[in-house]
Amino acid sequence: MMTEGGIYDPALAALAIKQASGDLVEAIFLLRAYRTTLPRLAQSTPLDTGNMRIERRISAVYKDLPGGQVLGPTYDYSHRLLDFTLMANGETPLPPRSEQALPEHCPHMFSMMSDEGLAERESDDGSEPTDITREPMGFPASRAARLQQLVRGDEGFLLSLGYSTQRGYGRTHPFAGEIRTGYVSVSVCPEELGFELEIGEMLLTECEMVNGFTHDGESAPHFTRGYGLVFGRAERKAMSMALVDRALQTREHNERITSPAQDEEFVLSHADNVEAAGFVSHLKLPHYVDFQAELELLKRLRQDYQEQQNG
Repeated sequence: MMTEGGIYDPALAALAIKQASGDLVEAIFLLRAYRTTLPRLAQSTPLDTGNMRIERRISAVYKDLPGGQVLGPTYDYSHRLLDFTLMANGETPLPPRSEQALPEHCPHMFSMMSDEGLAERESDDGSEPTDITREPMGFPASRAARLQQLVRGDEGFLLSLGYSTQRGYGRTHPFAGEIRTGYVSVSVCPEELGFELEIGEMLLTECEMVNGFTHDGESAPHFTRGYGLVFGRAERKAMSMALVDRALQTREHNERITSPAQDEEFVLSHADNVEAAGFVSHLKLPHYVDFQAELELLKRLRQDYQEQQNG
């Protein structure tokens, strides 16, 4: 909700869901509409997820991950059975919280792989990232613009595309390198002060996928990566985003586009559920003139056909 609505506010997200009677796409629309009324006061400094106050951290590639693993709150290992007692008392049970504490600073798994030369190190070229909420996205899109659009993209759409990459349509052979959930501090650096001020913290879920290695002949063979970052506890969305992010890196790795998940324009142009819902919903509006035009054309074609059949 908050991720696709583009605003971090659990209370407003809950209000939007309630107002929309559980229609999540309508609730996302409400959040985005509200977001446009807010003034843009400052731009935060880049978030440091390496200093995340972790509540959940798992890896499917390293059992003894430096910093440790913690299951944290999850439904992964719960029974998928309806609890009819909830209808009586009206309470919703929360996933159990782990009491296990992790260090304040947990290095990313990919940082360790980069140190060993097994993966390329991500670098900041210093360029100002595109803001797709203010500038229309063009193609080919930068990776910053792609990631922004994937963040706002519909979870079900990204989940289906990510699933398709596992069934042979743009296979990238992924492993869940690291998935972490926790609180990250948000800071701003006012120009008039010249130093950072911490203004709060956000609950985030981050996913880094280890994908099949590449060898371009110019550098040693190394693993590639897909990245996902979302508000709240939304592992499925973060994982789907990471899968699609890697599938879209065809230009960077000189790969052929052989599947829908690798087609940048197809994916990014159809990921937004608010835009998609609006276009589909417009079919409910009157189209009397358009339909009458096609109806008249069909009648003329049928008349011509009958005349040809009658000789």
